[in-house]
Amino acid sequence: MSRILFLTTAHRHDDDRILYHQAKALKSKGHEVKICSLSSEFQGMAEGIEIESYAVLEKSTEEKTNVLERAIQDFRPDCIICSEPLAVIAAKKFKKRNKVSIIYDITEWYPSMRMIEPYSFPLNILHAFKFILIQLYAGLISTHYIFGEDTKKFPLAYFFPFKNKIVLPYYPDDIYIHPNIKKLKHNTITLCYTGQFSEEKGIGNFFAAADCLRKKQPGLEIRILLIGGARKEKDEKYFAGQLEKYRFEHLTIGKSASFETFTEAYAEADICFDLRAMNYENHHCLPIKLFYYAASGKPVIYTDLKAIRQHINVSEFGFLVDPGDSEVIADHILKYLGDPELYSKHAGNARAAYEKKYNWSAISTIFTDFIAKSIK
Repeated sequence: MSRILFLTTAHRHDDDRILYHQAKALKSKGHEVKICSLSSEFQGMAEGIEIESYAVLEKSTEEKTNVLERAIQDFRPDCIICSEPLAVIAAKKFKKRNKVSIIYDITEWYPSMRMIEPYSFPLNILHAFKFILIQLYAGLISTHYIFGEDTKKFPLAYFFPFKNKIVLPYYPDDIYIHPNIKKLKHNTITLCYTGQFSEEKGIGNFFAAADCLRKKQPGLEIRILLIGGARKEKDEKYFAGQLEKYRFEHLTIGKSASFETFTEAYAEADICFDLRAMNYENHHCLPIKLFYYAASGKPVIYTDLKAIRQHINVSEFGFLVDPGDSEVIADHILKYLGDPELYSKHAGNARAAYEKKYNWSAISTIFTDFIAKSIK
Protein backbone atom coordinates (compact mmCIF):
# COMPACT_ATOMS: atom_id res chain seq x y z
CA MET A 1 0.00 0.00 0.00
CA SER A 2 0.99 3.68 -0.08
CA ARG A 3 3.00 5.87 2.28
CA ILE A 4 1.01 8.91 3.40
CA LEU A 5 2.43 11.85 5.37
CA PHE A 6 0.41 14.51 7.22
CA LEU A 7 2.16 17.86 7.58
CA THR A 8 0.78 20.55 9.87
CA THR A 9 2.19 23.68 11.43
CA ALA A 10 -0.77 25.04 13.44
CA HIS A 11 -2.35 21.78 14.63
CA ARG A 12 -1.01 19.49 17.34
CA HIS A 13 0.07 15.95 16.50
CA ASP A 14 -3.03 14.62 18.30
CA ASP A 15 -5.47 16.88 16.46
CA ASP A 16 -8.84 15.15 16.36
CA ARG A 17 -9.40 15.53 12.60
CA ILE A 18 -5.89 14.51 11.59
CA LEU A 19 -5.03 11.74 14.06
CA TYR A 20 -8.32 10.33 15.31
CA HIS A 21 -10.22 10.43 12.03
CA GLN A 22 -8.16 10.82 8.86
CA ALA A 23 -4.92 9.05 9.85
CA LYS A 24 -6.73 6.16 11.54
CA ALA A 25 -9.04 5.73 8.53
CA LEU A 26 -6.08 5.54 6.14
CA LYS A 27 -4.23 3.10 8.41
CA SER A 28 -7.31 0.87 8.50
CA LYS A 29 -7.06 0.65 4.70
CA GLY A 30 -3.52 -0.69 4.96
CA HIS A 31 -1.56 2.49 4.23
CA GLU A 32 1.62 3.40 6.11
CA VAL A 33 0.82 6.71 7.80
CA LYS A 34 2.92 9.34 9.59
CA ILE A 35 2.14 12.73 11.13
CA CYS A 36 4.60 15.61 11.41
CA SER A 37 3.53 18.66 13.43
CA LEU A 38 5.30 21.86 14.48
CA SER A 39 2.91 22.68 17.36
CA SER A 40 3.68 20.02 19.99
CA GLU A 41 6.59 17.97 21.27
CA PHE A 42 6.18 14.21 20.75
CA GLN A 43 8.05 11.46 18.97
CA GLY A 44 6.70 7.93 18.97
CA MET A 45 3.42 6.15 18.26
CA ALA A 46 -0.16 7.26 18.96
CA GLU A 47 -3.24 5.25 17.98
CA GLY A 48 -0.87 3.06 15.96
CA ILE A 49 0.29 6.05 13.90
CA GLU A 50 3.94 7.16 13.71
CA ILE A 51 4.41 10.70 15.07
CA GLU A 52 7.30 13.12 14.59
CA SER A 53 6.29 16.36 16.26
CA TYR A 54 8.28 19.37 17.48
CA ALA A 55 7.21 22.49 19.40
CA VAL A 56 8.91 24.93 17.02
CA LEU A 57 6.00 27.14 16.00
CA GLU A 58 7.79 30.26 17.25
CA LYS A 59 10.93 29.56 15.19
CA SER A 60 11.75 31.30 11.91
CA THR A 61 10.04 30.32 8.68
CA GLU A 62 13.31 28.87 7.41
CA GLU A 63 13.78 26.67 10.47
CA LYS A 64 10.20 25.41 10.32
CA THR A 65 10.52 24.69 6.61
CA ASN A 66 13.71 22.71 7.24
CA VAL A 67 11.95 20.52 9.82
CA LEU A 68 9.13 19.77 7.39
CA GLU A 69 11.47 19.10 4.45
CA ARG A 70 13.55 16.74 6.58
CA ALA A 71 10.45 14.80 7.60
CA ILE A 72 9.42 14.49 3.95
CA GLN A 73 12.85 13.27 2.85
CA ASP A 74 13.07 10.73 5.68
CA PHE A 75 9.61 9.25 5.08
CA ARG A 76 9.52 9.60 1.27
CA PRO A 77 5.72 9.56 0.98
CA ASP A 78 3.51 8.82 -2.03
CA CYS A 79 1.02 11.42 -0.84
CA ILE A 80 1.36 14.48 1.42
CA ILE A 81 -1.69 15.94 3.18
CA CYS A 82 -1.05 19.51 4.32
CA SER A 83 -3.08 21.67 6.68
CA GLU A 84 -1.44 25.07 6.11
CA PRO A 85 0.30 26.99 3.29
CA LEU A 86 3.79 26.60 4.81
CA ALA A 87 3.39 22.81 4.81
CA VAL A 88 2.35 22.87 1.15
CA ILE A 89 5.30 25.08 0.21
CA ALA A 90 7.71 22.83 2.14
CA ALA A 91 6.51 19.87 0.03
CA LYS A 92 7.11 21.63 -3.28
CA LYS A 93 10.67 20.37 -3.93
CA PHE A 94 9.80 16.75 -3.14
CA LYS A 95 6.73 16.93 -5.37
CA LYS A 96 8.77 18.25 -8.28
CA ARG A 97 11.33 15.45 -8.02
CA ASN A 98 8.96 12.57 -7.23
CA LYS A 99 5.58 13.47 -8.78
CA VAL A 100 3.65 12.84 -5.56
CA SER A 101 0.19 14.21 -4.81
CA ILE A 102 -0.06 17.16 -2.44
CA ILE A 103 -3.48 17.49 -0.88
CA TYR A 104 -4.28 20.79 0.82
CA ASP A 105 -6.82 20.19 3.60
CA ILE A 106 -8.34 23.64 4.15
CA THR A 107 -10.06 23.73 7.53
CA GLU A 108 -9.14 27.26 8.70
CA TRP A 109 -10.12 30.61 7.21
CA TYR A 110 -6.91 32.08 5.77
CA PRO A 111 -5.71 34.64 6.55
CA SER A 112 -7.41 34.58 9.94
CA MET A 113 -8.16 37.73 11.90
CA ARG A 114 -5.60 36.76 14.56
CA MET A 115 -2.87 36.83 11.88
CA ILE A 116 -3.72 40.44 11.02
CA GLU A 117 -4.43 41.56 14.58
CA PRO A 118 -0.83 42.55 15.52
CA TYR A 119 -0.64 45.10 12.69
CA SER A 120 -2.17 48.58 12.65
CA PHE A 121 -3.53 50.37 9.58
CA PRO A 122 -2.29 50.42 6.84
CA LEU A 123 0.18 47.58 7.57
CA ASN A 124 -2.72 45.24 8.32
CA ILE A 125 -3.99 45.71 4.74
CA LEU A 126 -0.54 45.01 3.28
CA HIS A 127 -0.06 41.89 5.41
CA ALA A 128 -3.54 40.63 4.55
CA PHE A 129 -2.68 40.97 0.86
CA LYS A 130 0.62 39.15 1.41
CA PHE A 131 -1.12 36.28 3.21
CA ILE A 132 -3.70 36.00 0.42
CA LEU A 133 -0.90 35.69 -2.14
CA ILE A 134 0.71 32.96 -0.02
CA GLN A 135 -2.62 31.11 0.08
CA LEU A 136 -2.93 31.33 -3.70
CA TYR A 137 0.64 30.09 -4.11
CA ALA A 138 -0.10 27.10 -1.88
CA GLY A 139 -3.22 26.46 -3.94
CA LEU A 140 -1.13 26.51 -7.12
CA ILE A 141 1.37 23.99 -5.75
CA SER A 142 -1.30 21.61 -4.44
CA THR A 143 -2.64 18.88 -6.70
CA HIS A 144 -5.91 18.30 -4.79
CA TYR A 145 -8.10 20.09 -2.23
CA ILE A 146 -10.15 19.05 0.76
CA PHE A 147 -12.45 21.77 2.09
CA GLY A 148 -13.75 21.53 5.64
CA GLU A 149 -16.97 23.20 4.49
CA ASP A 150 -18.41 24.83 1.37
CA THR A 151 -17.81 28.33 2.74
CA LYS A 152 -14.04 27.67 2.71
CA LYS A 153 -13.92 27.03 -1.07
CA PHE A 154 -13.14 30.69 -1.74
CA PRO A 155 -10.72 31.61 -3.21
CA LEU A 156 -8.93 28.41 -4.24
CA ALA A 157 -11.84 26.56 -5.82
CA TYR A 158 -12.52 29.65 -7.94
CA PHE A 159 -8.91 30.35 -8.97
CA PHE A 160 -8.17 26.67 -9.68
CA PRO A 161 -11.54 25.16 -10.64
CA PHE A 162 -10.14 22.13 -12.46
CA LYS A 163 -8.25 20.64 -9.50
CA ASN A 164 -9.93 17.65 -7.88
CA LYS A 165 -11.67 18.49 -4.63
CA ILE A 166 -14.07 17.20 -1.99
CA VAL A 167 -15.87 18.74 1.00
CA LEU A 168 -15.08 16.81 4.19
CA PRO A 169 -16.80 18.18 7.32
CA TYR A 170 -15.71 17.54 10.92
CA TYR A 171 -18.14 14.72 11.63
CA PRO A 172 -17.41 12.68 14.79
CA ASP A 173 -16.59 9.00 15.05
CA ASP A 174 -19.09 7.24 17.30
CA ILE A 175 -16.38 5.59 19.40
CA TYR A 176 -15.60 9.04 20.87
CA ILE A 177 -19.21 9.93 21.70
CA HIS A 178 -20.81 9.58 25.12
CA PRO A 179 -24.52 10.22 24.47
CA ASN A 180 -26.56 11.49 27.41
CA ILE A 181 -30.06 12.61 26.41
CA LYS A 182 -31.53 14.47 29.37
CA LYS A 183 -35.04 15.17 30.56
CA LEU A 184 -35.51 18.62 32.02
CA LYS A 185 -35.87 18.73 35.80
CA HIS A 186 -38.50 20.93 37.40
CA ASN A 187 -37.32 24.50 37.93
CA THR A 188 -33.64 23.85 37.19
CA ILE A 189 -31.49 23.92 34.07
CA THR A 190 -27.81 23.40 33.25
CA LEU A 191 -26.34 25.69 30.58
CA CYS A 192 -23.00 24.69 29.07
CA TYR A 193 -20.17 26.54 27.33
CA THR A 194 -16.99 24.79 26.17
CA GLY A 195 -13.78 26.09 24.61
CA GLN A 196 -11.86 29.33 24.97
CA PHE A 197 -12.96 31.73 27.69
CA SER A 198 -12.62 34.86 25.57
CA GLU A 199 -14.69 37.77 24.34
CA GLU A 200 -14.10 36.72 20.73
CA LYS A 201 -15.50 33.24 21.31
CA GLY A 202 -18.58 34.61 23.06
CA ILE A 203 -18.21 33.81 26.77
CA GLY A 204 -19.53 37.29 27.56
CA ASN A 205 -22.60 36.75 25.38
CA PHE A 206 -23.21 33.44 27.16
CA PHE A 207 -23.03 35.04 30.59
CA ALA A 208 -25.29 37.92 29.52
CA ALA A 209 -27.93 35.47 28.28
CA ALA A 210 -27.79 33.46 31.52
CA ASP A 211 -28.10 36.68 33.52
CA CYS A 212 -31.10 37.75 31.46
CA LEU A 213 -32.70 34.35 32.08
CA ARG A 214 -32.39 34.63 35.86
CA LYS A 215 -33.93 38.11 35.76
CA LYS A 216 -36.87 36.85 33.70
CA GLN A 217 -37.44 33.85 36.01
CA PRO A 218 -35.96 34.65 39.44
CA GLY A 219 -36.92 31.37 41.12
CA LEU A 220 -35.19 29.23 38.49
CA GLU A 221 -32.03 27.38 39.56
CA ILE A 222 -29.51 28.06 36.79
CA ARG A 223 -26.43 25.88 36.77
CA ILE A 224 -23.52 27.08 34.66
CA LEU A 225 -21.07 24.45 33.34
CA LEU A 226 -17.86 25.74 31.75
CA ILE A 227 -15.30 23.40 30.16
CA GLY A 228 -12.07 24.99 28.89
CA GLY A 229 -9.94 27.97 29.79
CA ALA A 230 -8.40 31.29 28.77
CA ARG A 231 -5.33 31.10 26.52
CA LYS A 232 -4.11 34.70 26.58
CA GLU A 233 -3.52 37.14 29.40
CA LYS A 234 -6.14 39.53 28.01
CA ASP A 235 -8.65 36.66 27.97
CA GLU A 236 -7.89 35.79 31.60
CA LYS A 237 -8.57 39.39 32.61
CA TYR A 238 -11.75 39.52 30.58
CA PHE A 239 -13.02 36.24 32.02
CA ALA A 240 -12.21 37.30 35.59
CA GLY A 241 -14.13 40.51 34.98
CA GLN A 242 -17.15 38.58 33.71
CA LEU A 243 -17.13 36.30 36.76
CA GLU A 244 -17.02 39.34 39.03
CA LYS A 245 -19.77 41.08 37.08
CA TYR A 246 -22.31 38.26 37.14
CA ARG A 247 -21.42 36.24 40.27
CA PHE A 248 -23.40 33.13 39.34
CA GLU A 249 -24.30 31.02 42.35
CA HIS A 250 -24.15 27.56 40.75
CA LEU A 251 -21.00 27.70 38.63
CA THR A 252 -18.74 24.75 37.73
CA ILE A 253 -15.49 25.27 35.81
CA GLY A 254 -13.78 22.19 34.40
CA LYS A 255 -10.40 22.08 32.69
CA SER A 256 -10.14 21.35 28.98
CA ALA A 257 -10.93 17.68 28.47
CA SER A 258 -8.94 15.32 26.27
CA PHE A 259 -10.50 14.57 22.91
CA GLU A 260 -11.45 11.05 23.97
CA THR A 261 -13.30 12.30 27.06
CA PHE A 262 -14.68 15.58 25.70
CA THR A 263 -18.32 14.49 25.36
CA GLU A 264 -18.26 12.99 28.87
CA ALA A 265 -17.13 16.35 30.30
CA TYR A 266 -20.42 18.06 29.43
CA ALA A 267 -22.70 15.02 29.89
CA GLU A 268 -24.81 16.78 32.55
CA ALA A 269 -25.57 19.77 30.33
CA ASP A 270 -29.16 20.42 29.28
CA ILE A 271 -28.36 22.97 26.54
CA CYS A 272 -25.02 23.69 24.85
CA PHE A 273 -24.09 27.13 23.54
CA ASP A 274 -21.77 28.83 21.09
CA LEU A 275 -22.38 32.58 20.88
CA ARG A 276 -19.31 33.81 19.00
CA ALA A 277 -19.41 37.16 17.21
CA MET A 278 -21.02 37.53 13.78
CA ASN A 279 -18.03 38.66 11.70
CA TYR A 280 -16.81 37.77 8.21
CA GLU A 281 -14.40 35.05 9.33
CA ASN A 282 -16.85 33.38 11.71
CA HIS A 283 -19.57 33.38 9.04
CA HIS A 284 -17.27 31.21 6.90
CA CYS A 285 -16.29 28.78 9.67
CA LEU A 286 -18.47 25.85 10.76
CA PRO A 287 -18.09 25.27 14.54
CA ILE A 288 -17.19 21.58 14.82
CA LYS A 289 -18.46 21.14 18.37
CA LEU A 290 -21.98 21.53 16.99
CA PHE A 291 -21.71 17.97 15.65
CA TYR A 292 -20.46 16.63 18.97
CA TYR A 293 -23.30 18.28 20.88
CA ALA A 294 -25.80 16.79 18.43
CA ALA A 295 -24.19 13.36 18.75
CA SER A 296 -24.53 13.64 22.53
CA GLY A 297 -28.23 14.44 22.25
CA LYS A 298 -27.91 18.05 23.40
CA PRO A 299 -30.16 20.83 22.09
CA VAL A 300 -28.08 23.84 21.07
CA ILE A 301 -28.30 27.62 20.86
CA TYR A 302 -25.78 28.95 18.35
CA THR A 303 -24.84 32.15 16.58
CA ASP A 304 -26.70 32.38 13.26
CA LEU A 305 -23.68 31.84 11.00
CA LYS A 306 -23.77 31.45 7.22
CA ALA A 307 -21.66 28.28 7.37
CA ILE A 308 -24.11 26.64 9.78
CA ARG A 309 -27.15 27.54 7.68
CA GLN A 310 -25.51 26.05 4.57
CA HIS A 311 -24.72 22.71 6.22
CA ILE A 312 -27.25 21.98 8.97
CA ASN A 313 -30.92 22.48 9.74
CA VAL A 314 -30.40 23.46 13.37
CA SER A 315 -34.11 24.22 13.82
CA GLU A 316 -34.64 20.48 14.28
CA PHE A 317 -32.66 20.48 17.51
CA GLY A 318 -32.05 24.07 18.61
CA PHE A 319 -32.03 27.75 17.72
CA LEU A 320 -29.81 30.10 15.72
CA VAL A 321 -29.62 33.57 17.24
CA ASP A 322 -28.03 37.00 17.23
CA PRO A 323 -25.36 36.35 19.91
CA GLY A 324 -25.78 39.81 21.42
CA ASP A 325 -29.55 39.56 21.86
CA SER A 326 -29.68 38.09 25.37
CA GLU A 327 -33.44 38.72 25.61
CA VAL A 328 -34.23 36.44 22.67
CA ILE A 329 -31.74 33.81 23.83
CA ALA A 330 -33.32 33.78 27.29
CA ASP A 331 -36.76 33.43 25.70
CA HIS A 332 -35.59 30.36 23.75
CA ILE A 333 -34.42 28.75 26.98
CA LEU A 334 -37.77 29.55 28.56
CA LYS A 335 -39.50 27.83 25.62
CA TYR A 336 -37.80 24.60 26.64
CA LEU A 337 -38.67 25.11 30.31
CA GLY A 338 -42.30 25.80 29.45
CA ASP A 339 -42.54 22.90 27.00
CA PRO A 340 -40.53 19.85 28.15
CA GLU A 341 -41.90 17.89 25.19
CA LEU A 342 -40.24 20.35 22.80
CA TYR A 343 -36.98 19.87 24.69
CA SER A 344 -37.23 16.07 24.50
CA LYS A 345 -38.09 16.27 20.79
CA HIS A 346 -35.04 18.44 20.08
CA ALA A 347 -32.76 16.21 22.14
CA GLY A 348 -33.93 13.13 20.22
CA ASN A 349 -33.70 14.97 16.90
CA ALA A 350 -30.11 15.99 17.67
CA ARG A 351 -28.98 12.40 18.17
CA ALA A 352 -31.02 11.19 15.19
CA ALA A 353 -29.52 13.86 12.90
CA TYR A 354 -26.04 12.73 13.93
CA GLU A 355 -26.83 9.07 13.34
CA LYS A 356 -28.37 9.71 9.90
CA LYS A 357 -26.12 12.43 8.50
CA TYR A 358 -23.36 13.88 10.62
CA ASN A 359 -21.16 10.92 11.59
CA TRP A 360 -17.67 9.98 10.42
CA SER A 361 -18.68 6.53 9.15
CA ALA A 362 -20.93 8.25 6.57
CA ILE A 363 -18.00 10.11 4.97
CA SER A 364 -14.80 8.20 5.86
CA THR A 365 -14.88 6.11 2.67
CA ILE A 366 -15.28 9.28 0.59
CA PHE A 367 -12.06 10.51 2.20
CA THR A 368 -10.02 7.32 1.85
CA ASP A 369 -11.13 6.80 -1.77
CA PHE A 370 -10.20 10.39 -2.61
CA ILE A 371 -6.70 9.89 -1.18
CA ALA A 372 -6.25 6.57 -3.02
CA LYS A 373 -7.31 8.10 -6.34
CA SER A 374 -4.93 11.06 -5.83
CA ILE A 375 -2.03 8.61 -5.61
CA LYS A 376 -3.05 6.65 -8.69
